Amino acid sequence: MNLNQIHNVYFIGIGGIGMSALARYFKNIGKNVSGYDKTPSALTTELIEGGISIHFEDNIDAIPKNFYSENTLVIITPAVPKMHSEWNYFLERDYHVKKRAEVLGIITKDTFCFAVAGTHGKTTTSGILGHILQDSGADVTAFIGGIVENYNSNLIGGGKTITVVEADEFDRSFLHLHPNIACITSMDADHLDIYGTSEAIEESFIEFASTVENKNNLFITKELPIEGVICAVNEEAVYKAFNVRVGDGSYVFDVQTPTEIIKDLHFGLPGRHNLMNALMAIAMANLFGTPTDAIAKAIASFKGIKRRFSYQVKTAAKVYIDDYAHHPTEINAVFQAVRELYPNQKVLAVFQPHLFSRTRDFADDFAKSLSSFDEVVLLDIYPARELPMEGINSQWLMNKITNTNKKLVLKDNLIPVILASDATVIVTIGAGDIGELVPSIKKAIDETL
Repeated sequence: MNLNQIHNVYFIGIGGIGMSALARYFKNIGKNVSGYDKTPSALTTELIEGGISIHFEDNIDAIPKNFYSENTLVIITPAVPKMHSEWNYFLERDYHVKKRAEVLGIITKDTFCFAVAGTHGKTTTSGILGHILQDSGADVTAFIGGIVENYNSNLIGGGKTITVVEADEFDRSFLHLHPNIACITSMDADHLDIYGTSEAIEESFIEFASTVENKNNLFITKELPIEGVICAVNEEAVYKAFNVRVGDGSYVFDVQTPTEIIKDLHFGLPGRHNLMNALMAIAMANLFGTPTDAIAKAIASFKGIKRRFSYQVKTAAKVYIDDYAHHPTEINAVFQAVRELYPNQKVLAVFQPHLFSRTRDFADDFAKSLSSFDEVVLLDIYPARELPMEGINSQWLMNKITNTNKKLVLKDNLIPVILASDATVIVTIGAGDIGELVPSIKKAIDETL
């Protein structure tokens, strides 16, 4: 398929974080862009303000008339239900209908592609890498699965020859990509609703690794059963971060590369997992030939990703952090970072489970992770693309949490519960619509200070 012959791009599910980045990209290169989404959001508002027409009702008549042509590309998200009338309308008339991952595959085929894979860390690692390349003057476009604070966007740059993409394991999407340089940050079990077993996920990552022909161009962590260049923090590796210390609220560390030691890198994101994310990005940029001083400057200026350990309130009396964590390993990483930064303070975790299937598959691990916090508040499970499952609910998960200071709360009652807590550090966690509550929570806390 030749994208040069496409004039119109129509998105079904345009408000998703990955879909909206593609929408911005096609708008930037001069295509007519329009789309549907189920509900308005901050992202759809920004797209509309950028000149993209969006409607929120599954209605064929709402599709702009000029999109009824053979030079229209229709992009769908896996979250769209099979009975969606707009999707079926285009399918029945043999339009070019592609999944988001397929379109990324088409875009990356003709560029020098950096692909960032892993169950955790994709968004932060690709955000750091995109920032390094953009900041160093590379001709790059980076598609990010989150809003990068430096750019207030999920799209970095407007280059035509280099791309940075998240290699998403969901629905085996990453097998559509054509990476020149890649990394795999982690391979924990997830998306068992798609894969069935952790072995099947591992096989999929191994298949992704095989798309990188030169294994010197594939960066991995020590424990992965894959051939590649090992990166590690405080352990022997080809790329090693070491001499890690904390100064003025930032990590300061050195990096050993195959040819040199880069000393005194400053990096402001908390948590040891983020050190690994930074190291992966540094390794890929270093292999690509980005100058060392440009890497150091970009690492120091990277502000992070919205909803990734994102400070909302930061005073001596109260700290409020919001994070997208939706897997037990990610919750553990949030807890490690909070404990490192606030060792003697009481921490309240507010968690909204994401997907019935994920809650079912990792219930014991979720319970163990959440039990580490001083106080736990659970919201109802956010269903996303799923229908309810009998017996799988937040009360069931709550019963597994060993911490006795816990409660189940409806979203409408959440703010009074947060304000009534004597915790000095509050963390909201989850990948559902809990993110939309963050401004109201922040406002309520600010008013008490």
